[in-house]
Amino acid sequence: MQTPSSRGQGRRAWLYLLPAILIFGIFYYRPLLENAYISFFQWNMISPTMKYVGLQNYRQILTSAEMTKILGNTLLLVVLLLIFNFLLPYGFAFVLSHVIQSEKAKGFFRSAFFLPSTISLAVASIIFLWMYNPLAGPVSLVLHAFGMESPRWFKENGLVIFAIATIIGWKAFGYNLIVLVAAMASVPKELIEAAKLENASNWTIFRKIIVPMTSPTALYVFTITIIFGLQYMLVPTNMLTQGGPNQGSSNIVYIVYQYALVFFQTGKSAAFAMVCMAIYVVFLLLKSRFLDKRVHYEN
Repeated sequence: MQTPSSRGQGRRAWLYLLPAILIFGIFYYRPLLENAYISFFQWNMISPTMKYVGLQNYRQILTSAEMTKILGNTLLLVVLLLIFNFLLPYGFAFVLSHVIQSEKAKGFFRSAFFLPSTISLAVASIIFLWMYNPLAGPVSLVLHAFGMESPRWFKENGLVIFAIATIIGWKAFGYNLIVLVAAMASVPKELIEAAKLENASNWTIFRKIIVPMTSPTALYVFTITIIFGLQYMLVPTNMLTQGGPNQGSSNIVYIVYQYALVFFQTGKSAAFAMVCMAIYVVFLLLKSRFLDKRVHYEN
């Protein structure tokens, strides 16, 4: 049974939480509910009236071939980003932390790899547009030196996904690397030294010691690679390809922008946004169900 003092403390706690509740309610949950409401209408953002169509927007997007292509593009982008921004930084972080011995070399590589993280995605997109130029870009010159023809990176299906993934990967690689290096720095050096005394290889040390003891940070990097990666897809796609060729570079995030501000089909755009949110929720549920339990927490 609650005493008057405990009830007073509960009311005081709710009073402290009230500003945060209001901010979240106004700027997060209210727009989310409005978006869900708009998804049941047909509206071009210009007409003063909206036509109620029920679940028609959802039926049209979920049964279209376009949705299949967009989900395929998104899945391929996520896989490439997990390679560029999770697996590669994990390996490089181990090399910087426990293989390279020179502190000057470590400092140089950390700075060099982190520098692209300070550049905006718009600037990164322009840099890679120049690099992938099929006539005079650096990539083209290297391929020509080996007697190969440079493809049109942003004009061919398949290659355009890889090109966009490299832009995002270059931008986010350094931040993920620094986070993982910090996690590996917390691994007790005594364990590493004891393993080396037993003639354990670097691969054994990485697999048996580093991976279990850095798994909480690795799970964090894995999660932000997917969530932030999906958000980062919008800028290079909009600047360089506009979803082309033939929706070959469109994805579940860009399609929301495209239907709202290019096609002016706001109802379908809102429906795509709800599907995108559902994908986020499913991912977080799967993460908590299958990945969180495999993480080793020291305490």
